[in-house]
Amino acid sequence: MDLLTGLFTTAFLAGGVLALAALGEVLAERVGVVNLGVEGLMAMGALTAIATVAAVPSPTIGFLAAIVVGALFGAFFAFATVILRANQVLCGLALTLMGSGIASTIGRAYSGMPARAVFSPIEVPLLSKIPILGPAFFSQNILVYLIYIILPVGLSYVMFHTRHGLNLRAVGENPAAADAAGIPVNLIRFAYVTAGSALAAGAGGYLTLTFVPSWSDGVVAGRGWIAVALVIFAGYRPIPAVLSGLLFGFITALGFVGQARGWPIAPAFLSMLPYLGTMAFIIVPVLAWQRMRRIMAAPAAIGVPYYRDVR
Repeated sequence: MDLLTGLFTTAFLAGGVLALAALGEVLAERVGVVNLGVEGLMAMGALTAIATVAAVPSPTIGFLAAIVVGALFGAFFAFATVILRANQVLCGLALTLMGSGIASTIGRAYSGMPARAVFSPIEVPLLSKIPILGPAFFSQNILVYLIYIILPVGLSYVMFHTRHGLNLRAVGENPAAADAAGIPVNLIRFAYVTAGSALAAGAGGYLTLTFVPSWSDGVVAGRGWIAVALVIFAGYRPIPAVLSGLLFGFITALGFVGQARGWPIAPAFLSMLPYLGTMAFIIVPVLAWQRMRRIMAAPAAIGVPYYRDVR
């Protein structure tokens, strides 16, 4: 039972990084913008959180600082792709290279430094006493509850049960028709790309304030790319994106447990499990079921810049 509790605890913590980054990418891609800069945004958020708590030992301030930095970089990316209509793929790759490079350079002063303050667990009365899952989920820090319950439920409700959600989905599916209906296409795209970038950087802050409470070069370790893939697997929906993050968190936890308990499997292979899982969960469902192709279909106007005079 202790093994299962530890496995699920690690899965929730590890999956939270991917889930929060994937939620940010859902916001951007739902309005028609591909943001491949998630890896760089997470690196900047991770470093910002560590640097902030080194100066002000408050995890809340550290996490908020990471979000602010992500919003600033996201606004820059949105200006280039939405307003100037630059190529989204190239801008996203540039954002990843720039964010990772800046974090690597500035982060040398913080290399190996543990976080001076981290989020403490909060036990939910009664629920935390449930065998196995109780200690694993209901004795977590506030960010875990935010990522797994509040954010996905709230975003899903707004996206699929409100008029505003209908507008933002229309912007991603047919921006010309949305514009003709009086919906401010560029404003909505700019706002949601910025907000999505803020969440991606927040995922980096979560990484160094909760899951790996220290900074080292390469600490993000490709999680940004996995988050982008999870959005496709989740069909561009918030709740499935979070559940997909939890699934990959479980795969990551299996690797940790295997190495800790000395399973007769090469440690390098166990470390590869999340990346192998990414390929499998993208390729296999599409090849196996025609229905999955429809569920995983991207918004029609994704990656396409909108020119108002072309309808």
